[in-house]
Amino acid sequence: MDDEAKQLVEMGATLAQARAALKKYKDVMQAAERIFDGSFDDVVDEAGSDVRMTDVVGSEFSAGRLATPEDDEDWPETTGDSDEEADDDEYIDYDSDYEVKQDTAKSQTNTDPYAGIFFSKDRREEVIEVEEEPEAIYLPKADETVKLMTQGQWMKGCPEGGEQSFLFSLYTQLSEGRCQCPNECGWSIGRRKSDFFSVYSSFPKYIAQLRGLVRQKCEKCSKEFCLACGEPFNASKTQSERDVDDLDLFHCSNLQGVILGIGLAMLEQLYHDQTQHLVDVDGRGNKRRQPEPVHNSSTPDDDDDSYPPLPVQKKKLKVGTGYAGDVREDTSGHSEAMALQKSKDQRLGDLMTAIRVFLPNLHREGGGRTSDYLVHPTALAHLRRRFNSICTSLLRNDSLADMSDRSAVYFELFEWLETISNHEALASMMAMPIMVIASAKLNPPKKTPNGFTTRERVIVYEGSSGPRELMEAMVIQANAAIKGLEGVARAAEQQETEMTEEQKRVTNETKGKGKERVIPVLSEENQKLLSFCRRILKTANAIDRSLRETKGDMFVERLHASLPKLSSSGNEAYLDSDATDETTQKTYLEWATRVRFEYCDLTIPPEDSKPLNIDEPPNYKFYFNNEARMLATSDIPKRSLAIAKELAVLTTNLPVAWDSSIFLRVDETRVDVIKALIIGPEGTPYQNGCYLFDIFLGHAYNQSPPNVKYMTTNGGKYRFNPNLYADGKVCLSLLGTWSGPGWVAGRSTLLQVLISIQSMILCDEPYLNEPGWQNSAGTPQSLAYSANVRRMVVRTAMLGNLQNPPEPFSDVIRTHFRLKAKSISRQLDQWLAQDDGKSILPDGALASRNSAGASSTFKADIDELKKLMKQLQTDSGAPTSS
Repeated sequence: MDDEAKQLVEMGATLAQARAALKKYKDVMQAAERIFDGSFDDVVDEAGSDVRMTDVVGSEFSAGRLATPEDDEDWPETTGDSDEEADDDEYIDYDSDYEVKQDTAKSQTNTDPYAGIFFSKDRREEVIEVEEEPEAIYLPKADETVKLMTQGQWMKGCPEGGEQSFLFSLYTQLSEGRCQCPNECGWSIGRRKSDFFSVYSSFPKYIAQLRGLVRQKCEKCSKEFCLACGEPFNASKTQSERDVDDLDLFHCSNLQGVILGIGLAMLEQLYHDQTQHLVDVDGRGNKRRQPEPVHNSSTPDDDDDSYPPLPVQKKKLKVGTGYAGDVREDTSGHSEAMALQKSKDQRLGDLMTAIRVFLPNLHREGGGRTSDYLVHPTALAHLRRRFNSICTSLLRNDSLADMSDRSAVYFELFEWLETISNHEALASMMAMPIMVIASAKLNPPKKTPNGFTTRERVIVYEGSSGPRELMEAMVIQANAAIKGLEGVARAAEQQETEMTEEQKRVTNETKGKGKERVIPVLSEENQKLLSFCRRILKTANAIDRSLRETKGDMFVERLHASLPKLSSSGNEAYLDSDATDETTQKTYLEWATRVRFEYCDLTIPPEDSKPLNIDEPPNYKFYFNNEARMLATSDIPKRSLAIAKELAVLTTNLPVAWDSSIFLRVDETRVDVIKALIIGPEGTPYQNGCYLFDIFLGHAYNQSPPNVKYMTTNGGKYRFNPNLYADGKVCLSLLGTWSGPGWVAGRSTLLQVLISIQSMILCDEPYLNEPGWQNSAGTPQSLAYSANVRRMVVRTAMLGNLQNPPEPFSDVIRTHFRLKAKSISRQLDQWLAQDDGKSILPDGALASRNSAGASSTFKADIDELKKLMKQLQTDSGAPTSS
């Protein structure tokens, strides 16, 4: 291998690519540039397989590179050949990222060039990353001892071969060798690693030191040139340019690449430092420390701040609820923790603001700079591997209220997302799956000849949701919160809709008979949440608009088709008769996720014989109908805000699983009127039963708990649990109806109530929930109680609900039994084998009084249930009993 080809191979090219490029371009650097811009992606090696050195970065900068201003004399020339080659790759800027063969992509006929290319998150990459011990030096000009970023740190977190090549090339160029005067006078100046890769105590200090270093003056010809790229500056600074201190830092793409690399590394480190030893605050304001990491062969050791520990699963102890006494919780740490979080967010937001200045931005004040047009290939690499890790964590926040409280960092995050999406060279990152660490295995450390220690890690990266997909959950929450506030905000923010002729007539007839309605005004706290929600929607729309402009309508349509969304009513699911258990569970999970939260009409239509009265509130198919009607015209700002926050969380955080799920239906015009359906958890006497609850968020919500009524009682006859009475009363400490930790005003949530019912009441040994019996696990009395519960569940929560599905959950109940028919049939067989042959007692606590010889209908109920489930497999209509 000759020296020139060897040099290209060391930079990351294959031997076949190196030879092909040198044959066409005699200059090594020109050949390297053409290799890394994707021009030789189709070159095959000696084995005949496709060589794909660059991924999205290479093709992105060959297909989507923006033209520079015509009057920029320093712009590097490009050949006509490269333009033609770029055109050939116009629609394959995601190919290498998702292993789609180039010939397949080219053979696709056109209408949808992105079909099957970039929406798959199935990709998996294994990378060996080397971490060296960083060198620390003292810099007199800065009066600071700094650590020099090693090559391993610079390239850490990058699973893409092409991006690694760009990162390696830039690091090598700016950390060693000499920079020649571009006027060919023979003078040169050496580049040192400390010039560009010093990690200072703050980003502004790094920028200040870099600003004084970039513009160099030749000692021979007195011409000024850039130390980063070696190209001359157009002329000396004018007075206006001297007023802009950072102007020199936008001179070339090399500067952009290194500034973003160092800045994002600092940002990543700060974010990790803030979250590594985070003292969590739960919904009641209690402090709880994060669990200590477990050290094993697949978990990085604790002195490494690069990778978070893998989660540790703890076995849940079997215990009843019983009476726990009058328990009070210490909430004194809540305010302290919130103040600490605000301080951290402000630091993080300030750093993000400082770094954002150097993002490629053609819309910056004063117009685009040189580096805004000539984007360095590493810019996208830095954003994908460092910014995306922070972005992912922040966008996965499941609480809109928490995000709103942390507006200092979230508003800045939205600015980043909009800036990135506005630039053609970066916009595609918004739709691309993010590669995250699935596992990390640490190899033993090694000593280098110079005495430094190096460590190798085998990192496995897997694809996960991209930024725009993650943001859709926030969009859903924002829309839900706005809907929760609209009862108060509608009059102030929307124009009055045109009334029908009948409404006008009724209005005229009643004019003067009642008080004039006062237009409500949003409180300051409500307005804050509303503004935050609008900012979320604005950012999402800006991203979509930019993607549509840069990638086309088809791209955005495919992206939107993959986004999570709330379903419309009647959204059922079906299975093939030969579906495997794995397919069945996957289908069930996808369906349940889609339909877990819906708005619907819960009102009772007025009788035709009654005259229309627009001032009279409607009636609801609801236990708390009277309470709801009394609050129909109430304006309680704190309550509206609490409901808006509650809805935002519920839309995307209701638990969904094959074992047990929670479904919610909210009235489309009265968001305080709610119905819940909880599927009984696996391994309990309630398994796969459907349990209905009516929920009303009363006038004092959430200073006081919601009103909750249990409705699956067989007409008020069955008591399914010591905590679920036949009259519908739900005994739970959060509701103030049971002893124990109670509702915390302003912090407890309806989601906590629902999950508590699901996990603490619908438990594996309900007998233990009876006061004084919590230590009776496994006793004959407990087993008899569970057997009686199973008989009630089959009779009412399964068979009864399937024969007469309660509204508005008829579709959910039918689909639940259709998709799980095989599993439920096996469960019923097991229950029948465990049954003690006794009949149903309305109150299982009285099992010992069950008369001997009473006939049991358990087998008949099971047979009827199986028959109806079988009917569901072939009949799309609602089943009927025989």
